[in-house]
Amino acid sequence: MGPLRRNASDAQPFNSTLETGIRALVVLEAFYPRRCDLLEMTWLDHLVVHTGDLDGHDVPGSLHPDLPNRVGELLVRRQLVEKSLRMMQQVHLVEVFETEDGIAFGASEDAPSYLDLLQAPYSVALKQRAKWMADRFAGMETTEMRALIEGRIGRWTADFRLEEMPAGLPK
Repeated sequence: MGPLRRNASDAQPFNSTLETGIRALVVLEAFYPRRCDLLEMTWLDHLVVHTGDLDGHDVPGSLHPDLPNRVGELLVRRQLVEKSLRMMQQVHLVEVFETEDGIAFGASEDAPSYLDLLQAPYSVALKQRAKWMADRFAGMETTEMRALIEGRIGRWTADFRLEEMPAGLPK
């Protein structure tokens, strides 16, 4: 009997560290030279694929389906986003900065060369949405972004406090 094979339907690319890391890199490059903390990156990771959650006449459609429980994704995404950013740091595509407010992440010098290689239709659409978000958010302070996101997708999703997580969710 040969090695076990995974079916394509078993794969969860949206939830993989690599997929999340590429999305984070796309967002950080679009926001360059701004550096983002983990909370902002978790919000932006959600919004870059669910742009339809935002208001405006120029809002591009969401890349991922608008499933009813998608806002709950934010409660469990923080650890995955952090893990993916660390992975991208290990391959020198993301830089980590210690600031007086904590840790912030930024795209490295090598990021644009790598991202230029991503030309699949999904990757191009992801880069377009990240650029649109950067144009919309780049000049905002974290508190302004927080107010906007809370207004759109609810206060309980913007906090990510572990003690507020529903019972049974991994911490």
